[in-house]
Formats: sequence, C-alpha cells, structure tokens
Amino acid sequence: MSDKFVPVVKAEEAEEEELVDPQQSLREECSQKPDAQNMWAKYQECNDRVNSRSKTAETCEEELIDYVHVLDKCVTKDLFKRLK
Repeated sequence: MSDKFVPVVKAEEAEEEELVDPQQSLREECSQKPDAQNMWAKYQECNDRVNSRSKTAETCEEELIDYVHVLDKCVTKDLFKRLK
C-alpha cells in the first residue's frame, strides 16, 4: 500500500463581522419619522378602543396596514442602496 498524502487546511480564525439586516435598521429609523409616528398613534388609539370593549367586531387591521405601508414606503427609498 502506498501512503497517501492528505493535506490539512486550517482556516484562519478571523473575527467575522456580524451581519445586520438593513431593512430592520431602516424600519427603526423610519418609525421615528412624523408620518410613521402619526400612523402608529392611530393604530394604538384603535387598539386601546378595541381592547376596552368586551364585544366588538372592530379590528385595527386597517390602521396596522396603513402604518406598515408608511414604513415600507420609507424603507424602500434606501434599502437597495444598502444591500451588498
């Protein structure tokens, strides 16, 4: 039998940069803007109203969708510029 030479490769132990989701950071930034704050306040107002009643068919789906729409509109302006 012939001895086979099997090379051993050791990876360098360099610290990896922690990945940050640019969409998440942009959403945090956009949530501080006046338009988003206004929509969030409307959503919270609706949520408080619904939670104060025991029997209601009202949901805050429309307010939540409006809030997320404002956030997404703000995020899409810069999101693709930040992707690598």
